[in-house]
Amino acid sequence: MEILGIDVGGTGIKGALVNIETGELTTEKHRIPTPKPATPEAVANTIQVLVNHFNWKGLVGCGFPTPLQHGKCLTGGNLHEDWQGIQVDTLFESKTGNDFSIVNDADAAGLAEINFGAGKNVKGTVIMITLGTGIGSGLFLDGKLLPNTEFGHVLHKNGEIFERYASDSARKRDDLSRKEWGKRLHKYFKHINLLVSPDLIIVGGGASKKFDKIEDQFDIDVDIVPAKAENEAGIIGAALAAKYQIK
Repeated sequence: MEILGIDVGGTGIKGALVNIETGELTTEKHRIPTPKPATPEAVANTIQVLVNHFNWKGLVGCGFPTPLQHGKCLTGGNLHEDWQGIQVDTLFESKTGNDFSIVNDADAAGLAEINFGAGKNVKGTVIMITLGTGIGSGLFLDGKLLPNTEFGHVLHKNGEIFERYASDSARKRDDLSRKEWGKRLHKYFKHINLLVSPDLIIVGGGASKKFDKIEDQFDIDVDIVPAKAENEAGIIGAALAAKYQIK
């Protein structure tokens, strides 16, 4: 069975058809830059272009980078303030004519890793941390998702959230070396370990491709591993969430 998976990010919106039995992409991944400003209308238009690219008429799973409750944006996240209060599935369905399942993007990435990647068959508490424009989190207990956590928003110091301090966009903004970024991530993972005491931390997003450049900065009593699906985890997990109707 195939489902179109879409991963909406702060810089790019990408999608592919996914075999949800194997977790493999069955088409080439297609990416379109996230519109600036990323208003609901502009993003919905981009989603329509992406769906049309695949000539897809069926169910679409979409990972979305804002706090959500049953497909409704609680804030605009890193996209645009106008997203607050928007029912995302309804908006995209009205634009494309397809049925949509909306899930937090980090939860989607975590679903991919739990089912097919680094978290498969891992018992206990697993947390997926996705590093990109922001910091997303997906929390699992014995393989079951506890949806809509926002551990990128835990406080660092002076009221600043860790997302502003240790995300990939913070690395670019402050022109950090890999070592400097790794040290910031060490502080973040140490804090997460204190809060959740996980059995495993999986690192996703762009950092998963560069993990060997930063892992020597981590000295924490928990296993920290890169996501196996790397940047495709969000697409795969969004399709899985659609299959299981996870919100």
